[in-house]
Amino acid sequence: MELRHLVTFQKVATLLSFTRAAEELSYAQSSVTTQIRALESSLGVELFDRLGGRIRLTAAGEKLLEYAEQILTLVETARADVAGGDGPSGTLLIGTMESVTSYRMPPLLEFFHHRYPKVQLSLRPSLCAETRHALRQGDFDIGFLMEQETRHPGLETVVLAEEPLVLVAAPGHPLAGRRELSPADLATVSVLATEAGCAYRDLFEAELRTVRDGTPFLEFGTIEAIKKGVASGLGISLLPAVTVAAELEKGEMTALPWDAPFSVYTQLAWRGGRRLSRELRLFIDQAVRLMREDAAVDAPA
Repeated sequence: MELRHLVTFQKVATLLSFTRAAEELSYAQSSVTTQIRALESSLGVELFDRLGGRIRLTAAGEKLLEYAEQILTLVETARADVAGGDGPSGTLLIGTMESVTSYRMPPLLEFFHHRYPKVQLSLRPSLCAETRHALRQGDFDIGFLMEQETRHPGLETVVLAEEPLVLVAAPGHPLAGRRELSPADLATVSVLATEAGCAYRDLFEAELRTVRDGTPFLEFGTIEAIKKGVASGLGISLLPAVTVAAELEKGEMTALPWDAPFSVYTQLAWRGGRRLSRELRLFIDQAVRLMREDAAVDAPA
């Protein structure tokens, strides 16, 4: 295996696109295809399933990706050490949101704290639209998004995970225990929500607009405040499943039988066309590895 082939493979596996990988690596697409085929030939396995215009990793590809990320991280560390540098350092300005910071980022923050203590991760609370704007303006180095759309003009993005959403209520709520719910059942109940601009809140509000006839959501600001309000019986709320997993397991909340007719995805985004620093490349690689692993553990069986 050649190191450059692993670099190309890691990029294609992260973006799940030969075209976008070629653009980011400044290769012709034919060169990316040739390198992947050479890697597959050397290993004697197929690394990607080609499904029309889409690709996905095979089981062998997923296994190789784990090794490739470890190898490339080790190579970067060795290069810095041999060159006499002090290793990755500096500050990364990161736009993020409560659900990601509290429930997805801890393994990543712990990794950088112990492995790269000279890299300061400065977290800036921000709604998705604000994060996108700050990235385009160069005010943030990188940002987390949780949105329905996964392509954003002027930005490079990688999807970390689809975020399941769950409608929750207190066990004693009038809707608890129902086998099914219709939109009409949600017409008059109190709905606790984050501030406008949160993607899943806005999508939920749009879904219920016709049945609620202008009845506003109750804005509680933070997810922790919303959870306390729901547990106290003040109303129901649609939240990412990862944020209420503990409360559901303890019986402090119950999941209502309503499936959201839309999906949102946790994504990592940065300004398109920028030259990525060693520290930023390292952050992207480790965020993809650790947060995808974490999301896979949380995914329903």
